[in-house]
Amino acid sequence: MENVGVMMTTPMSAYLEQQLQQRFTLFKLWESSSRTQFLTRRADSVNAVVGDTKIGADSELIDSLPRLEIVSTYSVGLDKIDLDKCRERGIRVTNTPDVLTDDVADLAIGLALTTLRRICACDAFVRSGSWRNGDFQLATKFSGKSVGILGLGRIGSAIAKRAKAFGCTIGYHSRTKKQITDYMYHSNAVDLAANCRILFVACSLTDETRHIVNREVIDALGPGGVLVNVGRGALVDEHELVSALCEGRLGGAGLDVFENEPHVPELFFELVNVVLLPHVGTDTVETSNTMADLVVANLECHFLKKPLLTPVI
Repeated sequence: MENVGVMMTTPMSAYLEQQLQQRFTLFKLWESSSRTQFLTRRADSVNAVVGDTKIGADSELIDSLPRLEIVSTYSVGLDKIDLDKCRERGIRVTNTPDVLTDDVADLAIGLALTTLRRICACDAFVRSGSWRNGDFQLATKFSGKSVGILGLGRIGSAIAKRAKAFGCTIGYHSRTKKQITDYMYHSNAVDLAANCRILFVACSLTDETRHIVNREVIDALGPGGVLVNVGRGALVDEHELVSALCEGRLGGAGLDVFENEPHVPELFFELVNVVLLPHVGTDTVETSNTMADLVVANLECHFLKKPLLTPVI
C-alpha cells in the first residue's frame, strides 16, 4: 500500500510513525513551514488523515483534501473531527476505544487519591526537609466516599468499578439511564454533584456537554467536594473552577485536561489543593503502542476493502 498517502497532523507516537512509514507514503504536516504550503503541494496525494486530541480533521482541512477517504484518530474522543463534514463527503472515521479504558480509569482514581491524600504536597514536604520540623497535616480519606460519575460509558464504568472496590457508593448522570447497573441515576449534573463527595468527569465533549460542569454544579459539589476531570477540558467551565477553588467554594481538583492545552491558568499553580497533569491519561507504553496498532489496522482494513475494526462512520 505504498501508493496510499497518509498524513499525520501532529507528532503523536514514534512507534505509530514507524508503522505508518513501513506501510504507506507518510506525510508529516508539522514538518512543513506552513499548512497552506503543504496542502498546495500534497493535497492530491493524501488519502487518509491520522489525527489526535490536539489536531484532528476540521472542516477546512477536509475540504482541502479532495482524495481523502478516511480519518483514523489516535484517540477515543472525536471532538477534533468534523463528523458532519465527513458524513457529507462519505469519508470513513475510526477511533481507538476500549484499549485505553483501563489506563484512563486508573489515572482517574490516582488523581482522586493524590488530591484527597495530598500526595504531591507530602512529597514536597519531605524533599524540602520540613518533616524534620514536624509532621504533615492530616489529609482526607478516599475509601467509602460517595462518588459521582458524569458519563457512564466505557471509561466512566471502569472508574465506577474501581471506586466500588474502595467501598464507595456510586451515582451517575448520562444521557439515558443504564438498565444494566444498580448505580444511582441522577437526571442532571447538579443533582449528581449535590449527592456526591467526589465528581469524576468522563463524558464525551459535544455542544450539549460543553461546560456541563458550570458554577451551579461546582457549588452543588461544595467546599468538601473534589472534582476529577479525565474527559476533556471544555467539559468544565475553567474560569468558574478557578474562582471556586480560590474562594474555597470547592475543596479540591485533580485535572488531566484543560480548555486551552497546553496553556493552563497560572492561578492553578498557586493552589495546594489542585493536582495538575499534562493530559497523560492514555500515556503508557503499552496502551500507546496498542492504540497505534489499531490506527494502522483500521487504515489497512479500509484500503484492502475489509470491514473497519472500530468504525465511527
